[in-house]
Amino acid sequence: MLRTRRVVPCLVLFASSLFAAAQQISSPEIERKVDALLGQMTLEEKVGQLTQFAGKSSQNIEMIKQGKVGSLLGVLGAKDANEVQRAAVENSRLKIPLILGYDVIHGYRTVFPVPLASAGSFDMPLIEQAERVAAKESTAGGVKWVFAPMVDIARDPRWGRVVEGAGEDPYLGSMVAAAKVRGFQGKSMADPDSVVACAKHYVAYGAVEGGRDYNTVDISEQLLREVYLPPFHAAVNAGVGTLMSAFQDLNGIPASANHHTLTDILRNEWKFDGFVVSDWSATHELIAHGTAANDAEAAVEALTAGVDMDMVDGAYINNIPELVKSKKLPMSVVDEAVRRVLRVKFAAGLFEHPYADGNREKTDILTPQNREVARKLAFESMVLLQNRNDVLPLNRKQTIAVIGPLANDKSSQLGPWAGNGQAADAVTPLEAFREKMGAISDGCEECRNGKQAR
Repeated sequence: MLRTRRVVPCLVLFASSLFAAAQQISSPEIERKVDALLGQMTLEEKVGQLTQFAGKSSQNIEMIKQGKVGSLLGVLGAKDANEVQRAAVENSRLKIPLILGYDVIHGYRTVFPVPLASAGSFDMPLIEQAERVAAKESTAGGVKWVFAPMVDIARDPRWGRVVEGAGEDPYLGSMVAAAKVRGFQGKSMADPDSVVACAKHYVAYGAVEGGRDYNTVDISEQLLREVYLPPFHAAVNAGVGTLMSAFQDLNGIPASANHHTLTDILRNEWKFDGFVVSDWSATHELIAHGTAANDAEAAVEALTAGVDMDMVDGAYINNIPELVKSKKLPMSVVDEAVRRVLRVKFAAGLFEHPYADGNREKTDILTPQNREVARKLAFESMVLLQNRNDVLPLNRKQTIAVIGPLANDKSSQLGPWAGNGQAADAVTPLEAFREKMGAISDGCEECRNGKQAR
């Protein structure tokens, strides 16, 4: 027992040292800029900063010019990114830049092993290096905000999103979360090749009953704090700029309307000063949860709980102005949410450098150096359980058969949520074996005919 008591402080000191150099989102200078800008904004412009829509549609561009959109997701490529950014910076009244987001779960164009596999490498510097590559490629493509890392602890293999996280252990999950945040955000999220990270899905999304996505979660406060919260806390300590709220309910309260987790813990206990974005249409889905009768009630629930930006469903932009005017929602709540969004935009350097450098798409994406990092992480993520009869290493004297329709399916090599990965970039197992080993037997009739299984 005495030894245990001596070890625990050492672990605390070790963990603290990892986060000692975490960058700060806020500063006195940023707060002065936020205050000055906030004082110039109309109510509609404030709510615009709390609104995210998807894609580069003509309707979205027109709303950007009116100051009614603060963020877009899914706009890829410097040309398109600069077009929508120009609508905000050059054609809106206050010229507040957009923050453009995208799911970069295990790489942007250079695709890395899925997160569950890379976590198995236990190589935090290499995981951090992989996210530096992802950040560099993302910013070259006009993306400044990535909806990653996913840090949900998952202990039920039936849950379909286990592959996106680091698995079941809160300690490993916390170390991976911090490494990924450091990789994405670099020394400063304002650097041209750094992005703003977004730890998701806050919180206990991976604990859904029966492993069924969106299902309910009923756990104790002790289990919440000992298992499911630590990776998010590690991300916050590492300086993460944003968090994404989850879809499911937690002990009867929807995660996207949960004041206890979003404000009591995240803001008051952890002192997080970035902003929280809802998941896709999660504000509107409060109606399905049964806590709101309509989008207006859902907007009040989510915003007052601590969800600062509404993703895609329009619940905020369509309802908050009238809610404030009718005194059903205090202006102070709106102002605080806007303050958080603007704070991150200033910290990310968007006001100074809103546009993407189109030349970087030719020099920074899918480079040999980037692919080498992916190759190294793939090697480190693999585990050899058994080498019966010394089959390995393979040699040209052996007879090799590659079996199954996935053996020559390029798209399957990318894995799920593969960002902007392109199937044409992938090398299949069959191609790799043939390159290294010469002629081999192909055990898949459909592969030989160039077809994939249906």
